[in-house]
Amino acid sequence: QVQLQESGPGLVKPSQTLSLTCNVSGGSITANYWRWNWIRQPPGKGLEWMGVIVYDGSTYYNPSLKSRTSIYRDTSKNQFSLQLSAVTPEDTDVYYCTAGLGSRRDWGQGTQVTVSS
Repeated sequence: QVQLQESGPGLVKPSQTLSLTCNVSGGSITANYWRWNWIRQPPGKGLEWMGVIVYDGSTYYNPSLKSRTSIYRDTSKNQFSLQLSAVTPEDTDVYYCTAGLGSRRDWGQGTQVTVSS
């Protein structure tokens, strides 16, 4: 089973850039057909898909977040990262990285990020 672990600051100031990294073990982020996602969940609300980096390095983003979101990877470290710019308190969420292959989904434990001055 693929293991994923999110890391990054738990507190970000408004207007700054949120940066998170997902460390992957038990599988390669370049393995064929795997999709590596970032998903977030606001307090008391449903999950919101933010974007994905595919095994070949292609990226796709939620249109509502595309202008502020960047997902990239470091294959030498087997990790992928999220940057969300110009954050506001509305970006206060639990952020998850996930791995997908067909109907299979593996999840990180999630990390709380609070946007506050």
